[in-house]
Amino acid sequence: MSTAYRNRIQEFKVALGGENINLKTLRELCFNGNFSDLILLNYLPLDQTLWESFLKKQREVYSQFLKEMIIQPGIAKANLGLSREDVTMEDHPLNPNPDSRWNTYFKDNEILLQIDKDVRRLYPDMAFFQRPTEYPCQLILDPQNDYETLRRRVEQTTLKAQTVNRNRSGVTNVSSPGKALNLYPSNEYEVLPNGSEAHWEVVERILFIYAKLNPGIAYVQGMNEIVGPIYYTFATDPNSEWKEHAEADTFFCFTNLMSENRDNFIKSLDDSQCGITYKMESVYSMLKDKDLELYLKLEEQNIKPQYFTFRWLTLLLSQEFLLPDVIRIWDTLFSDQDRFHFLILVCCAMLILIRDSLLAGDFTVNMRLLQVWFL
Repeated sequence: MSTAYRNRIQEFKVALGGENINLKTLRELCFNGNFSDLILLNYLPLDQTLWESFLKKQREVYSQFLKEMIIQPGIAKANLGLSREDVTMEDHPLNPNPDSRWNTYFKDNEILLQIDKDVRRLYPDMAFFQRPTEYPCQLILDPQNDYETLRRRVEQTTLKAQTVNRNRSGVTNVSSPGKALNLYPSNEYEVLPNGSEAHWEVVERILFIYAKLNPGIAYVQGMNEIVGPIYYTFATDPNSEWKEHAEADTFFCFTNLMSENRDNFIKSLDDSQCGITYKMESVYSMLKDKDLELYLKLEEQNIKPQYFTFRWLTLLLSQEFLLPDVIRIWDTLFSDQDRFHFLILVCCAMLILIRDSLLAGDFTVNMRLLQVWFL
């Protein structure tokens, strides 16, 4: 361990050593690395004497969310149809009434299936999210809770198409088209045995709870890319307490981050000053100020900022770099008080870093460069 690294560790110990944390000092330290998302995402209070009671309360609140939004509805669904009273003119699977339990169940399923599809392929270049967590949620896996789990809901809702082939001899073979064409890797939809759960299943649960609590925005594709790095940070922490409660802590940090970033996911706000269109145009405005030649080149080729900055800004660059690099960028991003203006600065810097290639390339080459920047 180098002297500089030891000194840096000591600086963090001093910053976090007192009862009350100096947020300005912590921001300055985190700007150069080390993700203190519990504080910088406004989750933990600055008074450390309150941490133990605060964390206990928040984790209990999250457990209550699980009971109310997954376990209890799962029990109700498992019991639906067991008696004639469950399927009546008042409430039945085809009931269009918005207050119908069945109607709510089917709408939730639509959201759940989209979440499930996205989280299964979260960071496919690394095996972490497919591996079992050391601390599966005992509340969810408790065998005494006889209810329809999210895993079972997905399995029962997904229709499995099959192809019937008959050869010249009259022999009939039934096969899955996806399997026959090798469209799906053998482990893409593999689930772990009962009693354990993969990290992606934990992320799925976090996003489902968030969607239920925020019906105005619910779930939008890409949120999985934002919650992934936060969860990974907690779930790989050397401290076993943070690992054990990674799900609850990630949920609240993600919720706080989305409270600042949610406008990017609301289509009706796209053209407002707080919407994504304004932010994308801000990248080009800054580029025009910092590198006029490059700006004019992109304008000449009619390369609009919408073609590439939409993903950069909405997903906070989480798809442009490998996960360790994303976490390092977020260290600095979240430590800046004006974090989303800083993100625009980073996007502008990314363009300037590849300016020579962009100035030499044609439209096709430049679009490829901007779509796969980190390569």
